Amino acid sequence: KFGPPDMLWNNAGYQGQMRPTLEYDIADFSMVMNINVTGMFTVMQTVAKRMAAANEAAGASSELNQHRYSIVNTASVAGMRGTPAMIAYSSSKAAVLSMTVAAAKDLAPHGIRVNAVSPALIGPGFMWDRQNDLHAKSGSPYFSTDPEQVAKGKVNGVPLKRLGSVEEVVKSVAYLLSDDSSYTTAINLVVDGGLSGGLR
Repeated sequence: KFGPPDMLWNNAGYQGQMRPTLEYDIADFSMVMNINVTGMFTVMQTVAKRMAAANEAAGASSELNQHRYSIVNTASVAGMRGTPAMIAYSSSKAAVLSMTVAAAKDLAPHGIRVNAVSPALIGPGFMWDRQNDLHAKSGSPYFSTDPEQVAKGKVNGVPLKRLGSVEEVVKSVAYLLSDDSSYTTAINLVVDGGLSGGLR
């Protein structure tokens, strides 16, 4: 009825337990990978098949139209840095980053661009408070046992000295989905206030 999708924001993220590596439950690790990697791949592949079929049926009428379809996968700065006490989540988001690059290369001939967005320290709100509380209880030597001190320590590591907002993440995704990024594929747009800044 509505035709094939032109864009996909593939947004899934189960954080799993927050425990040091030696204490991490293997079943929970498997669940995190199943949701964050296999689940995201399943959605991406399903939508990409419809995009590719529509692209083939329509034909490329102009160079600008050759890559009209766009997919954005939500990764995380945790996948770039390896956050302590979050080995499953960090591993899953690193996999999403690699999956994004491989998919971008595979799908480019089918008129599909694929990029990732990696947020970090987004808040305030329930998820921000919950993460700080769980980090404080994780037993990791990298975090204070006081959730407020955990939060302060994180923000102090951000060059912009503040949290990011959901709206700022949405705007970044909107750019990657739009024609404004028509010559952009296989990249990871980091939205973290400079936390992970550096040459790569």
